[in-house]
Amino acid sequence: MIRITNCRLCPRVCGADRTSGQGDCGGGNQVRVARAALHFWEEPCISGQNGSGTVFFSGCPLRCCFCQNGKISAGNFGKEISVNRLAEIFLMLQAQGAHNINLVNPTHYLPWVRDALQLARLRVPVVWNSGGYERAEALRAMEGLVDIYLPDLKYAGSVRAERYSGASDYWAAATKAIREMHRQTGKPVWDASGLLRKGVVIRHLVLPKGVQDAAAVLDWIAGTFLPGEVLVSLMSQYTPCGDLERFPELRRRVSSYEYKIVLAHAQSLGLEGFMQERSSAREEYTPPFDLEGV
Repeated sequence: MIRITNCRLCPRVCGADRTSGQGDCGGGNQVRVARAALHFWEEPCISGQNGSGTVFFSGCPLRCCFCQNGKISAGNFGKEISVNRLAEIFLMLQAQGAHNINLVNPTHYLPWVRDALQLARLRVPVVWNSGGYERAEALRAMEGLVDIYLPDLKYAGSVRAERYSGASDYWAAATKAIREMHRQTGKPVWDASGLLRKGVVIRHLVLPKGVQDAAAVLDWIAGTFLPGEVLVSLMSQYTPCGDLERFPELRRRVSSYEYKIVLAHAQSLGLEGFMQERSSAREEYTPPFDLEGV
């Protein structure tokens, strides 16, 4: 039985006794899951034709004001399940033909996820899909269990990270974590059908008035990794949602002009990966959180 009495799983190191309460992330003494189903809206090398077997975990170490999954992240909607049930869900998705098991926002449930993966002994790759706000020290416990890391790299400095996500230390934590992710997986490995089997894909969602931040993120990636060592997923899908009264600059979508500047910068750096079309800013990327598959 997992007992966390001084939680240090994420960079907040809140020290919560999760045997009797919740951490800052909303995580308690059992895994809470909001949805488990095939998902077709990830990068092509993840979704493929059959879909990615996504498991959406409730709660979140970050407090992003623009989160499209606010119902489950800030709202903590979901159902508590056992480690055995989580392993059954992984196997169920694999049996449905999922190309991989995609763990969406699993950071604050790392020990439970680790145990479930060890029970399931999956035949398909495991994807760790997170906001990038990780402790590299905690991620080391997942070595050999995660095949593909899919982190966000949201901000390049502390001001916007604190304003939008309540995490002034985001950049320091995320860049250290991404280095650890790459250490574990190495360069991207593909199968014969073009699906990713191993590697790191760094996502960056371009925000309104975020051109400078995006350029700094891309510069760091290009300056940290050799060509082809990691993949980049540049996203234009930002859609205003949630309570943005205090953030008037986020009440619009990213302009074509803004995104083209960022896209051109990525191309000038020779970064490899995936670049969303401007028309991708649609609400259908957010699935219904209705406990399907839980």
